[in-house]
Amino acid sequence: MHTSAASLLAFAASVQAVYKGFNYASTNGDKSPRTAADFTEYFKTAQKLVGTSGFSSARLYTMIQAGTTADPISAIDAAIATNTTLLLGLWASGDGYPNELNALKAAIAKYGSTLSNIVAGISIGSEDMYRISPIGIAAKSGLGLDPDTLVSYIKQAREVVAGTPLAAARFGHVDTSNAWVNASNAAVAEAVDWIGMDAYPFFETTMTNDIGSAKGLFEKAINEVKAATGNKELLITETGWPISGPSQNLGVASLDNAEMFWQEVGCAVFDKISTWWYILSETGAEPDFSVVVDPSNPTPKYNLVCKSNAGLNLAGASTSSATATTVTSTNSTSGQGFNSASSSNSSSSGSGSSSNPGSGTSTAPTTTGTPHSAANAKFFSAGAAVVAVLAAVLAL
Repeated sequence: MHTSAASLLAFAASVQAVYKGFNYASTNGDKSPRTAADFTEYFKTAQKLVGTSGFSSARLYTMIQAGTTADPISAIDAAIATNTTLLLGLWASGDGYPNELNALKAAIAKYGSTLSNIVAGISIGSEDMYRISPIGIAAKSGLGLDPDTLVSYIKQAREVVAGTPLAAARFGHVDTSNAWVNASNAAVAEAVDWIGMDAYPFFETTMTNDIGSAKGLFEKAINEVKAATGNKELLITETGWPISGPSQNLGVASLDNAEMFWQEVGCAVFDKISTWWYILSETGAEPDFSVVVDPSNPTPKYNLVCKSNAGLNLAGASTSSATATTVTSTNSTSGQGFNSASSSNSSSSGSGSSSNPGSGTSTAPTTTGTPHSAANAKFFSAGAAVVAVLAAVLAL
Protein backbone atom coordinates (compact mmCIF):
# COMPACT_ATOMS: atom_id res chain seq x y z
CA MET A 1 0.00 0.00 0.00
CA HIS A 2 1.50 3.33 -1.05
CA THR A 3 1.12 6.84 0.29
CA SER A 4 -1.30 8.73 -1.94
CA ALA A 5 -1.42 12.39 -2.90
CA ALA A 6 -4.81 12.58 -1.18
CA SER A 7 -3.30 11.28 2.06
CA LEU A 8 -0.50 13.83 1.90
CA LEU A 9 -2.94 16.64 1.26
CA ALA A 10 -5.07 15.45 4.18
CA PHE A 11 -1.97 15.60 6.36
CA ALA A 12 -1.17 19.10 5.12
CA ALA A 13 -4.61 20.18 6.26
CA SER A 14 -4.29 18.37 9.59
CA VAL A 15 -1.16 20.21 10.70
CA GLN A 16 -3.09 23.47 10.39
CA ALA A 17 -6.27 22.20 12.05
CA VAL A 18 -7.39 22.87 15.60
CA TYR A 19 -9.49 20.00 16.92
CA LYS A 20 -12.25 20.12 19.52
CA GLY A 21 -13.71 16.95 20.96
CA PHE A 22 -14.17 14.58 23.87
CA ASN A 23 -12.49 11.46 25.25
CA TYR A 24 -14.23 8.13 24.61
CA ALA A 25 -13.74 4.71 26.20
CA SER A 26 -13.93 1.37 24.43
CA THR A 27 -16.52 0.15 26.95
CA ASN A 28 -19.74 1.41 28.50
CA GLY A 29 -20.26 2.04 32.20
CA ASP A 30 -21.39 -1.56 32.68
CA LYS A 31 -18.15 -2.77 31.01
CA SER A 32 -19.98 -3.95 27.89
CA PRO A 33 -18.16 -3.25 24.61
CA ARG A 34 -19.14 -0.04 22.87
CA THR A 35 -20.53 -0.77 19.44
CA ALA A 36 -20.45 1.34 16.30
CA ALA A 37 -24.04 2.34 17.09
CA ASP A 38 -22.98 3.46 20.59
CA PHE A 39 -20.12 5.55 19.24
CA THR A 40 -22.34 7.01 16.53
CA GLU A 41 -24.83 8.17 19.17
CA TYR A 42 -22.06 9.81 21.21
CA PHE A 43 -20.47 11.50 18.20
CA LYS A 44 -23.78 12.89 16.92
CA THR A 45 -24.63 14.24 20.37
CA ALA A 46 -21.23 15.93 20.63
CA GLN A 47 -21.70 17.56 17.24
CA LYS A 48 -25.11 18.92 18.25
CA LEU A 49 -24.14 19.93 21.79
CA VAL A 50 -26.45 22.80 22.74
CA GLY A 51 -24.69 26.10 23.29
CA THR A 52 -21.60 25.18 21.26
CA SER A 53 -20.48 25.15 17.64
CA GLY A 54 -20.21 21.37 17.94
CA PHE A 55 -17.46 18.99 19.03
CA SER A 56 -16.42 16.93 16.03
CA SER A 57 -13.32 15.08 17.22
CA ALA A 58 -12.82 12.02 19.42
CA ARG A 59 -9.82 10.83 21.40
CA LEU A 60 -9.53 7.05 21.78
CA TYR A 61 -7.38 5.12 24.26
CA THR A 62 -7.04 1.89 22.28
CA MET A 63 -7.13 0.62 18.68
CA ILE A 64 -8.78 -2.63 19.78
CA GLN A 65 -12.51 -3.28 19.79
CA ALA A 66 -13.48 -4.34 23.32
CA GLY A 67 -14.10 -8.07 23.57
CA THR A 68 -11.71 -8.94 20.74
CA THR A 69 -8.00 -9.68 20.55
CA ALA A 70 -7.00 -7.29 17.80
CA ASP A 71 -10.02 -6.20 15.77
CA PRO A 72 -10.05 -2.46 14.94
CA ILE A 73 -12.22 -0.44 17.30
CA SER A 74 -15.74 0.19 16.01
CA ALA A 75 -15.38 3.90 16.73
CA ILE A 76 -13.68 4.14 13.33
CA ASP A 77 -16.87 3.11 11.54
CA ALA A 78 -18.84 5.63 13.59
CA ALA A 79 -16.31 8.38 12.92
CA ILE A 80 -16.43 7.79 9.17
CA ALA A 81 -20.24 7.80 9.22
CA THR A 82 -20.44 11.03 11.23
CA ASN A 83 -17.44 12.87 9.80
CA THR A 84 -15.70 12.85 13.18
CA THR A 85 -11.92 13.18 13.34
CA LEU A 86 -9.97 10.77 15.53
CA LEU A 87 -6.99 11.11 17.82
CA LEU A 88 -6.16 7.42 17.71
CA GLY A 89 -4.64 5.76 20.75
CA LEU A 90 -2.58 2.62 21.20
CA TRP A 91 -2.64 1.37 24.80
CA ALA A 92 1.00 0.75 25.65
CA SER A 93 1.28 -0.50 29.26
CA GLY A 94 0.99 -4.18 30.03
CA ASP A 95 1.62 -6.93 27.49
CA GLY A 96 -0.97 -6.02 24.85
CA TYR A 97 1.01 -3.64 22.65
CA PRO A 98 1.63 -6.19 19.85
CA ASN A 99 -2.14 -6.58 19.57
CA GLU A 100 -2.51 -2.79 19.38
CA LEU A 101 -0.09 -2.75 16.44
CA ASN A 102 -2.00 -5.60 14.80
CA ALA A 103 -5.25 -3.67 15.20
CA LEU A 104 -3.60 -0.62 13.65
CA LYS A 105 -2.41 -2.73 10.70
CA ALA A 106 -5.89 -4.19 10.30
CA ALA A 107 -7.48 -0.74 10.38
CA ILE A 108 -5.12 0.53 7.67
CA ALA A 109 -5.86 -2.50 5.51
CA LYS A 110 -9.61 -2.15 6.01
CA TYR A 111 -10.08 1.62 5.69
CA GLY A 112 -7.03 2.93 3.82
CA SER A 113 -7.18 6.62 2.93
CA THR A 114 -10.71 6.86 4.34
CA LEU A 115 -9.09 6.49 7.75
CA SER A 116 -6.12 8.74 7.04
CA ASN A 117 -8.48 11.54 6.03
CA ILE A 118 -9.99 11.69 9.53
CA VAL A 119 -6.91 11.04 11.69
CA ALA A 120 -5.87 14.02 13.81
CA GLY A 121 -2.88 12.13 15.20
CA ILE A 122 -1.80 8.88 16.85
CA SER A 123 -0.98 8.61 20.54
CA ILE A 124 1.30 5.86 21.80
CA GLY A 125 0.31 5.26 25.40
CA SER A 126 -1.54 7.29 28.00
CA GLU A 127 -0.01 8.38 31.33
CA ASP A 128 2.48 5.51 31.28
CA MET A 129 5.30 7.64 32.71
CA TYR A 130 3.05 8.96 35.46
CA ARG A 131 2.16 5.43 36.54
CA ILE A 132 5.82 4.45 37.11
CA SER A 133 6.57 7.65 39.03
CA PRO A 134 6.72 7.49 42.85
CA ILE A 135 3.33 9.14 43.13
CA GLY A 136 1.79 6.85 40.53
CA ILE A 137 3.17 3.80 42.31
CA ALA A 138 1.96 5.11 45.67
CA ALA A 139 -1.50 5.53 44.17
CA LYS A 140 -1.45 1.93 42.89
CA SER A 141 -2.33 3.31 39.47
CA GLY A 142 -1.18 0.21 37.61
CA LEU A 143 1.67 -0.73 35.33
CA GLY A 144 3.43 1.98 33.39
CA LEU A 145 6.36 2.18 31.00
CA ASP A 146 9.87 3.57 31.16
CA PRO A 147 10.88 6.21 28.58
CA ASP A 148 13.12 3.88 26.57
CA THR A 149 10.31 1.39 26.05
CA LEU A 150 7.92 4.16 25.00
CA VAL A 151 10.45 5.46 22.48
CA SER A 152 10.80 1.93 21.09
CA TYR A 153 7.02 1.59 20.84
CA ILE A 154 6.74 4.91 19.01
CA LYS A 155 9.37 3.72 16.53
CA GLN A 156 7.51 0.45 16.00
CA ALA A 157 4.26 2.28 15.26
CA ARG A 158 5.99 4.60 12.79
CA GLU A 159 7.33 1.52 11.01
CA VAL A 160 3.82 0.06 10.80
CA VAL A 161 2.40 3.12 9.02
CA ALA A 162 5.40 3.68 6.72
CA GLY A 163 4.39 3.39 3.08
CA THR A 164 0.67 3.32 3.90
CA PRO A 165 -2.05 5.98 3.74
CA LEU A 166 -1.19 6.78 7.37
CA ALA A 167 2.50 7.39 6.58
CA ALA A 168 2.17 11.12 7.25
CA ALA A 169 0.38 10.68 10.59
CA ARG A 170 1.84 12.67 13.46
CA PHE A 171 2.73 10.68 16.56
CA GLY A 172 2.57 11.78 20.16
CA HIS A 173 2.30 10.55 23.73
CA VAL A 174 -0.18 11.60 26.41
CA ASP A 175 0.87 12.11 30.01
CA THR A 176 0.46 14.35 33.05
CA SER A 177 2.32 17.65 33.22
CA ASN A 178 4.63 16.44 35.98
CA ALA A 179 5.75 13.56 33.77
CA TRP A 180 6.61 15.90 30.90
CA VAL A 181 8.72 18.24 33.03
CA ASN A 182 10.71 15.36 34.53
CA ALA A 183 14.19 15.28 32.96
CA SER A 184 14.27 11.49 32.96
CA ASN A 185 11.44 11.47 30.41
CA ALA A 186 13.04 13.86 27.91
CA ALA A 187 13.68 11.09 25.36
CA VAL A 188 9.95 10.65 24.85
CA ALA A 189 9.45 14.34 24.13
CA GLU A 190 12.27 14.08 21.60
CA ALA A 191 10.67 11.08 19.89
CA VAL A 192 7.21 12.56 19.27
CA ASP A 193 5.73 15.17 16.96
CA TRP A 194 3.36 16.57 19.56
CA ILE A 195 2.87 16.57 23.33
CA GLY A 196 -0.42 15.46 24.86
CA MET A 197 -1.10 16.96 28.30
CA ASP A 198 -3.70 15.75 30.82
CA ALA A 199 -4.35 18.46 33.42
CA TYR A 200 -6.93 18.59 36.22
CA PRO A 201 -6.59 21.51 38.67
CA PHE A 202 -9.41 19.89 40.66
CA PHE A 203 -7.01 17.16 41.81
CA GLU A 204 -4.12 19.51 42.64
CA THR A 205 -4.48 18.96 46.38
CA THR A 206 -1.10 20.33 47.51
CA MET A 207 -1.92 23.74 46.06
CA THR A 208 -4.75 26.25 46.34
CA ASN A 209 -7.06 24.39 44.00
CA ASP A 210 -10.39 26.12 44.46
CA ILE A 211 -12.27 26.94 41.27
CA GLY A 212 -11.07 30.55 41.41
CA SER A 213 -7.47 29.34 41.16
CA ALA A 214 -8.07 26.70 38.50
CA LYS A 215 -7.32 28.83 35.44
CA GLY A 216 -4.00 29.99 36.91
CA LEU A 217 -2.97 26.42 37.72
CA PHE A 218 -3.88 25.35 34.21
CA GLU A 219 -1.87 28.17 32.63
CA LYS A 220 1.08 27.28 34.83
CA ALA A 221 0.98 23.65 33.69
CA ILE A 222 0.93 24.58 30.00
CA ASN A 223 3.83 27.02 30.38
CA GLU A 224 5.96 24.47 32.22
CA VAL A 225 5.26 21.65 29.79
CA LYS A 226 5.93 23.77 26.73
CA ALA A 227 9.15 25.07 28.25
CA ALA A 228 10.29 21.57 29.20
CA THR A 229 9.51 20.00 25.83
CA GLY A 230 11.18 22.51 23.55
CA ASN A 231 8.02 24.24 22.40
CA LYS A 232 6.68 21.25 20.53
CA GLU A 233 3.02 21.52 19.66
CA LEU A 234 0.94 20.90 22.77
CA LEU A 235 -2.46 19.22 22.65
CA ILE A 236 -4.81 19.32 25.63
CA THR A 237 -5.81 15.68 25.72
CA GLU A 238 -7.78 15.65 28.97
CA THR A 239 -9.18 18.32 31.24
CA GLY A 240 -12.46 19.13 32.94
CA TRP A 241 -14.12 19.76 36.30
CA PRO A 242 -16.54 17.33 38.00
CA ILE A 243 -20.19 18.11 38.60
CA SER A 244 -20.47 15.84 41.64
CA GLY A 245 -18.36 13.75 43.97
CA PRO A 246 -16.10 14.25 46.99
CA SER A 247 -14.04 17.42 47.32
CA GLN A 248 -10.29 17.38 46.71
CA ASN A 249 -8.68 19.83 49.14
CA LEU A 250 -10.29 23.16 48.11
CA GLY A 251 -11.62 21.72 44.87
CA VAL A 252 -15.39 21.32 45.09
CA ALA A 253 -17.33 19.28 42.56
CA SER A 254 -20.50 21.10 41.49
CA LEU A 255 -22.43 22.19 38.43
CA ASP A 256 -21.55 25.84 39.06
CA ASN A 257 -17.84 25.08 39.32
CA ALA A 258 -17.89 22.83 36.25
CA GLU A 259 -19.51 25.66 34.30
CA MET A 260 -16.95 28.17 35.58
CA PHE A 261 -14.08 25.90 34.54
CA TRP A 262 -15.66 25.49 31.11
CA GLN A 263 -15.97 29.27 30.78
CA GLU A 264 -12.49 30.19 32.07
CA VAL A 265 -10.44 27.32 30.66
CA GLY A 266 -12.50 25.62 27.97
CA CYS A 267 -13.65 28.80 26.25
CA ALA A 268 -10.08 30.11 26.40
CA VAL A 269 -8.66 27.16 24.47
CA PHE A 270 -11.46 25.90 22.23
CA ASP A 271 -10.70 26.57 18.56
CA LYS A 272 -7.23 27.86 19.56
CA ILE A 273 -5.48 24.79 21.00
CA SER A 274 -6.58 21.29 20.02
CA THR A 275 -8.57 20.05 23.01
CA TRP A 276 -10.34 16.84 23.98
CA TRP A 277 -12.56 17.50 27.02
CA TYR A 278 -13.27 15.01 29.77
CA ILE A 279 -16.01 13.85 29.31
CA LEU A 280 -19.28 13.94 27.34
CA SER A 281 -21.08 11.35 29.47
CA GLU A 282 -20.12 8.70 32.00
CA THR A 283 -22.24 6.39 34.12
CA GLY A 284 -21.67 5.65 37.78
CA ALA A 285 -18.38 7.53 37.99
CA GLU A 286 -17.13 9.12 41.21
CA PRO A 287 -16.43 11.97 40.74
CA ASP A 288 -18.65 12.57 37.73
CA PHE A 289 -17.32 14.80 34.93
CA SER A 290 -20.32 14.37 32.58
CA VAL A 291 -21.33 17.30 30.39
CA VAL A 292 -24.67 15.81 29.30
CA VAL A 293 -27.22 13.74 31.20
CA ASP A 294 -27.55 11.13 28.48
CA PRO A 295 -25.40 10.34 25.42
CA SER A 296 -28.50 10.54 23.21
CA ASN A 297 -29.44 14.04 24.39
CA PRO A 298 -27.33 17.06 23.35
CA THR A 299 -28.74 19.21 26.15
CA PRO A 300 -25.93 19.94 28.64
CA LYS A 301 -26.10 19.88 32.41
CA TYR A 302 -24.83 23.46 32.57
CA ASN A 303 -24.53 26.45 30.26
CA LEU A 304 -21.89 25.91 27.57
CA VAL A 305 -22.33 29.21 25.74
CA CYS A 306 -18.93 30.90 25.89
CA LYS A 307 -19.29 34.38 27.35
CA SER A 308 -15.77 35.41 26.43
CA ASN A 309 -13.08 34.31 23.99
CA ALA A 310 -10.24 35.65 26.12
CA GLY A 311 -7.18 33.42 25.87
CA LEU A 312 -4.87 32.01 28.50
CA ASN A 313 -1.93 33.93 29.90
CA LEU A 314 0.93 31.92 28.44
CA ALA A 315 4.63 32.74 28.49
CA GLY A 316 5.63 34.45 25.25
CA ALA A 317 2.19 34.25 23.68
CA SER A 318 -1.56 34.28 24.18
CA THR A 319 -4.28 31.92 23.04
CA SER A 320 -6.49 34.90 22.24
CA SER A 321 -5.24 34.54 18.67
CA ALA A 322 -6.00 31.50 16.55
CA THR A 323 -2.31 31.36 15.68
CA ALA A 324 -0.32 28.56 17.31
CA THR A 325 1.33 29.67 20.55
CA THR A 326 5.03 29.52 21.30
CA VAL A 327 7.04 29.87 24.48
CA THR A 328 10.53 31.32 24.42
CA SER A 329 11.83 29.90 27.70
CA THR A 330 13.40 26.43 27.76
CA ASN A 331 13.43 26.02 31.54
CA SER A 332 10.42 24.90 33.53
CA THR A 333 9.77 26.32 36.97
CA SER A 334 8.22 24.50 39.89
CA GLY A 335 7.45 21.27 38.11
CA GLN A 336 4.11 20.89 39.85
CA GLY A 337 1.98 18.44 37.95
CA PHE A 338 -1.64 17.41 37.61
CA ASN A 339 -3.64 14.30 38.20
CA SER A 340 -5.79 12.33 35.84
CA ALA A 341 -9.52 11.94 36.12
CA SER A 342 -9.17 8.92 33.89
CA SER A 343 -7.18 7.17 36.61
CA SER A 344 -10.16 7.36 38.94
CA ASN A 345 -12.96 6.99 36.40
CA SER A 346 -11.32 4.50 34.11
CA SER A 347 -14.43 2.50 33.34
CA SER A 348 -15.60 5.51 31.40
CA SER A 349 -12.31 6.86 30.16
CA GLY A 350 -10.80 3.55 29.23
CA SER A 351 -7.44 4.36 30.77
CA GLY A 352 -7.41 2.74 34.17
CA SER A 353 -5.98 -0.75 33.87
CA SER A 354 -2.45 -1.26 32.65
CA SER A 355 -3.38 -4.29 30.58
CA ASN A 356 -6.96 -3.57 29.56
CA PRO A 357 -7.90 -0.03 28.54
CA GLY A 358 -11.43 -0.28 29.75
CA SER A 359 -11.12 -1.44 33.33
CA GLY A 360 -10.37 0.72 36.32
CA THR A 361 -8.09 0.93 39.30
CA SER A 362 -7.40 3.73 41.75
CA THR A 363 -8.13 7.36 42.36
CA ALA A 364 -5.66 9.97 41.24
CA PRO A 365 -3.19 11.38 43.79
CA THR A 366 -1.38 14.69 43.91
CA THR A 367 1.56 14.83 41.52
CA THR A 368 4.87 16.58 41.61
CA GLY A 369 7.44 16.73 38.85
CA THR A 370 11.07 17.71 38.41
CA PRO A 371 11.94 20.81 36.33
CA HIS A 372 14.51 20.45 33.62
CA SER A 373 15.97 22.10 30.55
CA ALA A 374 15.16 20.86 27.06
CA ALA A 375 17.32 23.15 24.97
CA ASN A 376 17.98 20.42 22.42
CA ALA A 377 14.36 19.37 22.01
CA LYS A 378 13.11 19.35 18.45
CA PHE A 379 10.65 22.04 17.44
CA PHE A 380 7.82 20.96 15.17
CA SER A 381 7.00 23.58 12.57
CA ALA A 382 3.55 23.14 11.06
CA GLY A 383 4.34 25.59 8.29
CA ALA A 384 7.48 23.72 7.29
CA ALA A 385 5.58 20.45 7.35
CA VAL A 386 2.92 21.81 5.04
CA VAL A 387 5.55 23.05 2.58
CA ALA A 388 7.30 19.68 2.64
CA VAL A 389 4.07 17.77 2.13
CA LEU A 390 2.90 19.96 -0.73
CA ALA A 391 6.31 19.60 -2.37
CA ALA A 392 5.97 15.84 -2.10
CA VAL A 393 2.52 15.99 -3.67
CA LEU A 394 3.78 18.07 -6.58
CA ALA A 395 6.58 15.58 -7.12
CA LEU A 396 4.18 12.66 -7.54
